Amino acid sequence: MLERFREALSTQGLVPPGSRTLVGFSGGADSTCLVTLMHEAGLDIVGGHLHHGQRAEADDELARCETFCAERDIPFVSGRADVPRLAKETGVGLEEAGRNARYAFFRQAAFRLECDLIATAHTRDDHVETVLLNLARGTGLTGLGGIRSRHDGVVRPLLGFSREETRAFCQERGLPFHDDPANFDPSFSRARVRMRILPELRALNPAADEAIARLAEVASEEDAFLNAAAAAGLERGERRINGEFWFLTKDVEVVFDRTELVRLPEVLLKRGLRLATGVLGAPLDARQVAVIVAGLASGGRGSVTAEGGRIAVEWDADKVCARDTRPTQPFRHNLTLPGETVSEEFGWTLRAWYEEASAASLPQDRQEAALDAGAVIGAPFFRSAQDGETFHAVGRPDARNLHDLLAGARLTSAARKRVPIVCDLRGPLWAPGVGVAERARVKPDTVRRLRLSLVANDAPTR
Repeated sequence: MLERFREALSTQGLVPPGSRTLVGFSGGADSTCLVTLMHEAGLDIVGGHLHHGQRAEADDELARCETFCAERDIPFVSGRADVPRLAKETGVGLEEAGRNARYAFFRQAAFRLECDLIATAHTRDDHVETVLLNLARGTGLTGLGGIRSRHDGVVRPLLGFSREETRAFCQERGLPFHDDPANFDPSFSRARVRMRILPELRALNPAADEAIARLAEVASEEDAFLNAAAAAGLERGERRINGEFWFLTKDVEVVFDRTELVRLPEVLLKRGLRLATGVLGAPLDARQVAVIVAGLASGGRGSVTAEGGRIAVEWDADKVCARDTRPTQPFRHNLTLPGETVSEEFGWTLRAWYEEASAASLPQDRQEAALDAGAVIGAPFFRSAQDGETFHAVGRPDARNLHDLLAGARLTSAARKRVPIVCDLRGPLWAPGVGVAERARVKPDTVRRLRLSLVANDAPTR
């Protein structure tokens, strides 16, 4: 089994050389097998155990897991969660609350211990059970694909092995493990599938597990193909918004040409809509997708909201827009001068430095500015635009509402709330896309200039 495990790791490339992996270690046969195989394969691992606060024997199980790792010189980390309380507070079942608590603990521990990956001990049996559960709940190809071997920093090296194999491995090695009573409790949906449905399917076809696993593999391949085709269709129809400031809202809004979208085959249009809103963090359900498709076909206007109003999809005769409706909180921070201020939340880098007035020519684009440093009152800072404030930009006859000026610069409402306005104690000095304040413009007698630029976080430094 160790040889097969090493071969699977090599073939699939699940754990790159030099990686450190946090291994979810409950103490059951599956996770005991995984910890042992990864350790004997020479991988750098940390055992991670979460006490769920559900059973009296959980204290002993945690201690046994810690001892198991200590005897093998495997680093170990543990945590505690009150899963019943979490389930009650969040309004979900114990199964889901436990899963949420585990992954939250795994991610926190992995970050703290500088682990590159998280490994869980899901087997082919878990994979098959997941496919059946998804089928019962109503799913498309994505759900029929079951458990992914690699997703969002989590790897599942045992998906090619059966639960029977992991148990036999532990028994043959004399490795201690325990069984979670929840695995045999018919009040849990997964246990019912395991104890009632799968035995009947195996009676119909002794190779039912292998057949369902093949179905999942085919479904995953076709799902990936259709996703790629839908993404290509979205890319053809996507409109670039906010011009050179596209990075301001790339994670909160997207706009498509309606004509291009309705040209897509309906199966790709539906999938594309789910992909677009999924990127924003709130995928649509089947009913919502059907409403949008029907609305686009009708030629009128309309809107649909997902996740309790978190994401809105709006369409008119010209375009389709998906956007995050959560409000952007006002911000105010000191300007790093000289240097860079990086906003991971908004995707921009604000650069600031001084230069002699005799330096190269002044910038001509909307992402850069040069000010008379002598006109700056106090230490400069940046903040979000404020409602009702006015701004007198160079080249304009008088002061105008700043939000109107930003709108005139073709920035969307969301972008106008995310763009940093550089100010001093008197007020705005530079509004990206709009210009420099008249009172701070560079004059013939300017001695030193304050240079500013606003770029995407991954933009090269000049």
